[in-house]
This record gives sequence, C-alpha cells and structure tokens, in this order.
Amino acid sequence: MSRGTLYDKVWDRHKVTTLPNGQDQLFVGLHLIHEVTSPQAFGMLKERGLEVARPDLTHATVDHIVPTANQDRPYSDDAAETMMAELEENVRDAGIQFSDPTTGDQGIVHVIGPEQGITQPGKTIVCGDSHTSTHGAFGALAFGIGTSQIRDVLATQTIAMEKQKVRKIEVTGELDEGVEAKDIILEIIRRLGTEGGVGYVYEYAGETIENLDMEGRMSICNMSIEGGARAGYVNPDETTYEWLKDTDYFQEHPEKFEELKPYWESIRSDEDAEYDDIVEIDAGELDPVVTWGTTPGQGIGIDDPIPEPESLADDKVDTARRAQKHMRVEPGETMEGYDIDVAFLGSCTNARLPDLRRAARIVKGREVDDDVRAFVVPGSQRVQRAAEEEGLKDIFEDAGFEWRNAGCSMCLGMNEDQLEGDEACASSSNRNFVGRQGSKDGRTVLMNPRMVAAAAITGEVSDVRDLKEVNLA
Repeated sequence: MSRGTLYDKVWDRHKVTTLPNGQDQLFVGLHLIHEVTSPQAFGMLKERGLEVARPDLTHATVDHIVPTANQDRPYSDDAAETMMAELEENVRDAGIQFSDPTTGDQGIVHVIGPEQGITQPGKTIVCGDSHTSTHGAFGALAFGIGTSQIRDVLATQTIAMEKQKVRKIEVTGELDEGVEAKDIILEIIRRLGTEGGVGYVYEYAGETIENLDMEGRMSICNMSIEGGARAGYVNPDETTYEWLKDTDYFQEHPEKFEELKPYWESIRSDEDAEYDDIVEIDAGELDPVVTWGTTPGQGIGIDDPIPEPESLADDKVDTARRAQKHMRVEPGETMEGYDIDVAFLGSCTNARLPDLRRAARIVKGREVDDDVRAFVVPGSQRVQRAAEEEGLKDIFEDAGFEWRNAGCSMCLGMNEDQLEGDEACASSSNRNFVGRQGSKDGRTVLMNPRMVAAAAITGEVSDVRDLKEVNLA
C-alpha cells in the first residue's frame, strides 16, 4: 500500500477509529449540500429526532434544478420548486449557511466552495454529488457520497469509508496551443479506461500539472470519477496559496492563512512517497481530445480515426458498436466535421472565469452558425458578474450565444436546458452518457471550452487551432 502520500497523511489525520467491519471512520472537515440529494437525508434525521451535528462545517447551495433563464419564484417546474422550498426549510431550521440565488453567491457547489475559500488543503470534503472530487485540486480529500452517508455526516460529522490505493499520474511536457487541462483528463480516461481507477485515488503530478492554474487543476480532478477513481488530488503549492489568499475566508481571517500554511505544506506527498502504481503521460504529444462515443473513455485526438470496435479489448467491443450506432459515426472517420446542433459552455468542469475568457477569444468578432443554438452558463453568480464586468457577456451575445444564470444547466438536463430529439451537442461538461442531457436520442461530444466555441461558430466539430484567437483587451 501507499506510504507518505498526501492521501495517507490526510486520511490518518482525520481517522477516528477502525470499525468492526474493517472500514475507517473519518471526521469530515466540510460537508457541502444542495437541493437534489439532501431532502431525504434531512427527513431521516427528523424521523429519528436528530439534529445536524456541525452546521458550522456544512454549507448549502442550489444548482441542479435551478432555472438558468427565469429564476422568479415560484419556479415554473413544480418539482424544482418543491426541492428548493425543502432545502430552504432544512437549512433554516439547522442554521446552515446557504448560498441561495438572493445572496449573489449561488452557483454550482464545486465552483462556490473554492471561490469562497471554504475548500482548503488537507480537509476531508464530502457532498452528495459524484464530482466532489473537484475540490481535490486544492490538496483536499474530496468524495461524492450517497443519501444514507449524507444522513450519517449530518448526524455525526463522520463517515465510514474503505481506504483506497494511490496511483500517481505524472504529466510532463508543454501543452500545444489549443490543448487544455480538459484534454489531459480525457486522454487519461481514454488510456486507463472508465474503470481503470476503481480501487484507487489519483494523484496528479508532474511539471504540466504544476504549471496549470487552479481552474485547470479543478477540471482534471473533477473528472477523476469518470475514470473510475474514488477521488483525485493535486499537492498544494504556491499557486494554491495565492488563490486562497484572495478568497473571502482568508480576506476576512488573514491570520488563519499564516496559521494553516505550515499544515498545508506538511501534508504534501513526500519526495520518497510510495505509490501503488505510477502512470506517465507526455502532454506534448496531445492534440485537442473529443469523444466519439457514449462514455468519457471513448475519446480521440481531433485528427485521429474512430477505432474499429474489433480493435478494442473484448469487453469493450459491444459497447463501442452501440456507441457508434447511437452517435452515427463510422470507424476510420475522424470527428472533425461532425455536425452539431447545440453548443454548451458550462458545468462544474468548465464554467469558471478563465474557461469563459478562453472561449470568448475564439468567439469575438464571429457569429454562431445559423443551425446551432448556443448557451453560456456561468458556474456561479460571482463568475457571472465578473464575466459581465469584463464584457464577456457582450462578446457572447453579439455572436449569438444565449447568456444564462448560474447553474448546472444542460450538463445533466434537470431543468429546462435539455437536448431535443436527436440533437448533437458540443459540450464542455463531463459526461456523454445516453440521455445525460435530457433526451434519450441526444448525442453529446465532450471537448474543451475553446473547442466548444469553435464548434458553435462553424456548426461542426472543428480543430480550434485553425481559428485565430482574438485579444480581448
């Protein structure tokens, strides 16, 4: 088993005891909740007459069902309004801080935690959402959990978990123009498979990772789950600390920064740390990666041919055949030139301010293709305000994009933002499963934000390197 890694250190520091079933009981440093997975858990507490143990270590927002067009209350969708009302009641009764739309701080849970500074290195973080792994970008151990576990954390501020193995993924080399963090994680999942990380957490390391900004690191950690890993993380460094210094928490408590930094430094993986597995990736070899199928692992470089199903491992042949039939692609073709109907810029993977800036540099001065409907959905109200102040909203709207309010939106289609019929979508989100974006016949092609912008302009999957970027200044 691993030794001396950040995972081992943070796990041991938060371990309360080993339970009779062999699992470890861990103290939870931050519990993030939202409207979809928490109502049942609160109901379970009420049935047992229990109260929330640590409301001060719990933070709520609304993201999955919140409309991104008209947010007037009551919401037009009765189910969405019911979930929102239940969350409001639960957090009010428990005394939990709530970043609701009236605060100006609402947004996708994995965007607001980091931007408010409550996501910090060395914490254990849980949320009833699989993409909680995003917070690992700060050197935290962050896990998605189920409803019964949410109940346990609300009641005890602890969780029972089995310790995993640690795989170090070392990424070296300089990224080509147009290639981003999203392409790195899509390539990792393509190589290792959607089940390759089962039983592991991923430590992302190497000069390429170290040179990424925090937003890029979050994009990579976000999709650890698509690779089957229980979590993913990056060791904290000066890039991490500079981000944290500017957040609300440390602006309000500057003394806490100096107090906590030695701990953050101490939990970094040791130079001689032992790993259960090590994988090396040369980022200099990467082209923009797009998916051709119906899992995030079915990806290729923009110029690469779609594989023959028979060339894949035996257990992937049938899946590939079904995926190619659904996506209407043929082996030997490339994805370049694949017609799209919808372009979606958003999700907890790629809806932060730098993501929107990069896409805007492709969009500025151009127009969305006549046959494409294009959306920009900022990851939070803070991102939305900042983008509007910088003029990004105007750039997108002038090109023909719809500018929406913050939320999960078309990533999973739990509100009005959905694919219709067999529409094909160029998406900056994290999953391309059949039905994921609201239509069982819809087709989703995952790609980085600049690639989404290029597809919106050309009306087809295109190599963004063929479009000249425009200076936003």
